[in-house]
Amino acid sequence: MTNHKKGKIYIVGAGPGDVNYLTVRGQQLLTEAEVLVYDALVDSLLLQLVPCDCQLFDVGKRGGRPSTPQARINQLLVDQCRQGKQVVRLKSGDPFIFGRSSSEIQALIAAECQFEVIPGISSALAAPLLAGIPLTDSVLSKCFAVVTAHQPEQLDWEALARIDTLAILMGGRHLGEIVQQLQHYGRSHQTPIALIRNGGRPQQQVWLGTLGTIVNQTLGISLSPVVIVVGEVVGLRAFMGLPDQDQ
Repeated sequence: MTNHKKGKIYIVGAGPGDVNYLTVRGQQLLTEAEVLVYDALVDSLLLQLVPCDCQLFDVGKRGGRPSTPQARINQLLVDQCRQGKQVVRLKSGDPFIFGRSSSEIQALIAAECQFEVIPGISSALAAPLLAGIPLTDSVLSKCFAVVTAHQPEQLDWEALARIDTLAILMGGRHLGEIVQQLQHYGRSHQTPIALIRNGGRPQQQVWLGTLGTIVNQTLGISLSPVVIVVGEVVGLRAFMGLPDQDQ
């Protein structure tokens, strides 16, 4: 018998980590999902929100580890939609901030699958906030940039070094190159830097230092997943009633 039920894909941002930062709309869709396709950095507690008969597909990508090819994820979404399923494609943070959503959406459009995108809170914004670091300040930071350092050789470090504040995602394995490039293009070795690991989760840790000290401070430590904040605003944390270090 042909399934005439119309499937739909909901591309949902899970937020920075903790289930408490999921949007109300995201929670509603999870409780109604027939299929859940989720990323590696999603809080495991979110998986408890789906119905007991919901099909689960773990397609997470983590640096340096085996991961599901993007083309296979695209096809999985199309296949499930064509079967008439209500599918939640759960991504960490916000789907449109380094979330590879465009590839999946193009595949859905090509297959004439219905879809909807639900925003989430990006870790680039939430992790600094939860660590007590404002990304903007009327004196210290007129602007900020969000970048991924997954492939640092592709970034314009000369331009980035001139920006007041940087929020850098996926940079834990390339910390040495990041600080070297910023200093090479004019940032002082005394520029404050913060590393926020597991931002927004109970195990959140923060390391504070400078471009000249942070590499030695974190030698031998696995930093992933981490948000790196570079700029004078890091020093404002001391005025937010938080300790100098969390780790």
